[in-house]
Amino acid sequence: MPKPRVLLADDHSLVLEGFRRILEHQCDLVGMVEDGRALIEVAQRTQPDIAILDVSMPLLNGIDAAMQLKRLQPSIRMIFVTMHDDVDYVRSAFEAGASGYLLKRSAVDELEQAIRVVWAGNTYITPLIAKDLIETFLATRPAHSRHKKVLTFRQREVLQLLAEGRAVKEIAVRLKISTRTVEFHKAQAMEQLGLRTTAELIKYALTHGILAPS
Repeated sequence: MPKPRVLLADDHSLVLEGFRRILEHQCDLVGMVEDGRALIEVAQRTQPDIAILDVSMPLLNGIDAAMQLKRLQPSIRMIFVTMHDDVDYVRSAFEAGASGYLLKRSAVDELEQAIRVVWAGNTYITPLIAKDLIETFLATRPAHSRHKKVLTFRQREVLQLLAEGRAVKEIAVRLKISTRTVEFHKAQAMEQLGLRTTAELIKYALTHGILAPS
């Protein structure tokens, strides 16, 4: 049976190296990247079977990168390996197209198993959060669906780059849109979220996994 082609994405080089050592004999590693935009670019070039990614990454967070990657490569399987054990992060990951979710603190013990499960076409959730996830999901799903504030993909892109301290002109160049369009998306997103200041924007981005903590 052929080895799965795996692309690794995490903004910490030591984490990437650790994953490489765990997986190099089980998988065909096609690349290692440190931000969400690089993940999409390299994935389009290498066409991996599985992408392993974090929730919090610079330039484009893992949730939004996963959504875009799934649209570009519907057959790709994605496993989130992250420190975030909050149910909202798990839900967002699977809504974005994930096939697996585990925590960094258990990755050494679980990553190989997660890849085998996902490569076989199944779903993997770390036992560390599975029970709490099911109970919370069943208890809160209706209320969560009613009140969730939904931003467009472009609004989330702009919000993340602003929260990272990037100027409007730099964002316009990076996203290949006009500065006026950047300002429009900024205004729409901040109005929808009820944000008024850059500090509020950064806090929102951090607490919702859009911005990687420093």
